[in-house]
Amino acid sequence: MAKMINETFLKAARGEQTDYVPVWYMRQAGRSQPEYRKLKEKYSLFEITHQPELCAYVTRLPVEQYGVDAAILYKDIMTPLPAIGVDVDIVSGIGPVISNPIKSLADVEKLGEIHPEEDIPYVLDTIKLLVNEQLNVPLIGFSGAPFTVASYMIEGGPSKSYNKTKAFMYTEPKAWFALMDKLGDMAITYVKAQVKAGAKAIQIFDSWVGALNAEDYRYYIKPVMDRIFSSLREENVPLIMFGVGASHLAMEWHDLPLDVVGLDWRLPISQAREKGITKTVMGNLDPAILLSSWNVIEEKAKAILDQGMQSPGYIFNLGHGVFPDVNPDTLKRLTQFIHEYSRNNK
Repeated sequence: MAKMINETFLKAARGEQTDYVPVWYMRQAGRSQPEYRKLKEKYSLFEITHQPELCAYVTRLPVEQYGVDAAILYKDIMTPLPAIGVDVDIVSGIGPVISNPIKSLADVEKLGEIHPEEDIPYVLDTIKLLVNEQLNVPLIGFSGAPFTVASYMIEGGPSKSYNKTKAFMYTEPKAWFALMDKLGDMAITYVKAQVKAGAKAIQIFDSWVGALNAEDYRYYIKPVMDRIFSSLREENVPLIMFGVGASHLAMEWHDLPLDVVGLDWRLPISQAREKGITKTVMGNLDPAILLSSWNVIEEKAKAILDQGMQSPGYIFNLGHGVFPDVNPDTLKRLTQFIHEYSRNNK
């Protein structure tokens, strides 16, 4: 029988009143945990994610150790790509490397479709394990957004400038929109399978879309994002959007049929509200601050909480993912502080 879950995160995502501010941390699973590092001596990321028991263990660890209000499935945004014909490898010290990058419309047309039950059963089995037996908090599933996934597929790996991606977007619009359609379809199918397996919320990571200006975002990206979120609305779970260096797109996201606008550390929550964002917001402590003294961490977290608690619909998180060299005890202490401070000052 499934455990009773703490629904504080889900309530906040829906904009409801909560007894305290819920918190979880992007990249909380793995990264800085000694148990995870020990596993990584023996297994690669892909090997861990292909073993449901092991993957569920990594996903569950931060919930047990830090006391956070949500779990996020341990996997990579590259996970569904092999199913559609992308030859991707996660290379240590580099990240995703793709040996057959997209260069033309013909390359886009060669891409297939994902069939989750056949192509990624290990992901669905991990979710089922977690929600049926192990978690007392909601599980967040996720997918990479079309722009960010396309950037890897076109560049052949990580990029700092996204020059090839943007050049392809501008000079090959037919191929670009065909690629957005393919990746939009993949995201919808992939995410719906995660929800069917038991995920209680979904986050779409458009990590690198901040490389575009707002006008280009509206023309080249927003239509597919609107289609993705409109389709996922049918699943009746909270939908979250997040990207890095994309404060200038926050209102574009607010216009989409989603529930939670994720903010990185560049846009204060008070300014987001002043811009007209009325939906739930999530964020946004600079993860670098976690390497500071506790006094600094507490001061910065308190300032963010004071802004976030001005209205219902606030979830504490980092402005990007946990760094590998963050002390796990720091995250545990921060979680306790967020819960206690928000209970006493609501």
